[in-house]
Amino acid sequence: MQITELITEKEIIIDMKSREKESVLSELLHRLEENSLLKNQDKVLGILLEREKLGSTGIGQGIAVPHAKTDQVDKLVCALGISKTGVSFDSLDGEPVYIIFLVLAPLGATGDHLKALAKIARLLKDRVFRNSLSGCKTPAEAYQIIREDEQRLDSLK
Repeated sequence: MQITELITEKEIIIDMKSREKESVLSELLHRLEENSLLKNQDKVLGILLEREKLGSTGIGQGIAVPHAKTDQVDKLVCALGISKTGVSFDSLDGEPVYIIFLVLAPLGATGDHLKALAKIARLLKDRVFRNSLSGCKTPAEAYQIIREDEQRLDSLK
């Protein structure tokens, strides 16, 4: 599975306007709804906020990977938000978040959901990749960086 199979340039937001967790999630969900990938953003926001109460998906090093299974999507979908100023996300390390990868899966898609999360985590553990993504000026540039890094990682297998 490739992340570039789950996301297009249309689901990438560069220089997010939101500064707080809930508004960042709303901004990403709105983008998915605009692109007809999500049925009802308000329902999913509630699910995501409930998930965050279990423990923050702000995993540290400026990264958050909010995720949920929901009946509001028909297939596995992703959105990527990049903040230039940082987002208060209750991260495990207490630091602001700059890269937010949102993953939503249909209720029955447990295997694919976990594969997507593992793939994203693998990409984001590379500091050079994170820095490149944070410096993107366009969604096309961010998409290209993801695609190139996936190809690089696949060539190492």
